[in-house]
Amino acid sequence: MPELDLPPPFRAVALREAGNAFAHAIAIAPTEGAGTLVHVGRFDLAEFALVLEPEETLRTARRVFYAGMSALADALAAHAPPEKPISFEWPDAIRVDGGLVGGGRLAWPAAAGEGEIPSWLAFGATIRTVAIGEDEARGRALGTALEEEGFDDLGSGRLVESFARHFMVALDAWHEQGFGEIAKNYLARLSPEKGLRRDIAENGDLMLGGSGASKPERRSLIGALTRPSWLDSSTGAPRRQVITPLDPT
Repeated sequence: MPELDLPPPFRAVALREAGNAFAHAIAIAPTEGAGTLVHVGRFDLAEFALVLEPEETLRTARRVFYAGMSALADALAAHAPPEKPISFEWPDAIRVDGGLVGGGRLAWPAAAGEGEIPSWLAFGATIRTVAIGEDEARGRALGTALEEEGFDDLGSGRLVESFARHFMVALDAWHEQGFGEIAKNYLARLSPEKGLRRDIAENGDLMLGGSGASKPERRSLIGALTRPSWLDSSTGAPRRQVITPLDPT
């Protein structure tokens, strides 16, 4: 694979097509440290994972997931056709013009307590770039691929490079303006829920409340990250969500 053009302090680790970037990043995180970016050389998927070393306790450091998701959406938007909407389905799925293309996930040491600074975090993402082997006779798929949405030759390498740059921008914004800037950018892409005001709590939970509500609804980020909503565990790729057409007879 061609070497990635990454800004410092990123260091690329390339895996062959059969590799698992997220699992590999978790395995090497304790020894390789922050900035290690593992990526897989696949034609149909952009699959990568980034190792981080937070300076906050796990309870608040977990919010870096939103920075990663925002950087991923910004990287896609930079290469998208004009007016092509890119949105989130809380917390981890990313859609292009309503079609599921992939999402992100986050891992941390199993033994780390909420009040402790974890030795590492790993943000992983998978985006379907090209749809291959799809059987159109099965029906209409709610999932999609970047190629189908008109992205101009955005291969996995270019997307990973773009993500790295946008992630650095997100971290700078967090450092200079606080997490509120990250929350604002993420929530701006979140699929709307009519009449509900949204916010992100200090521990990363999603807070939902309508006007005049005495107590907002709280959705647990930890619980949601336990099982990625966008991932087909049998294939390791984003779900296709096939709907069988109704029989006209």
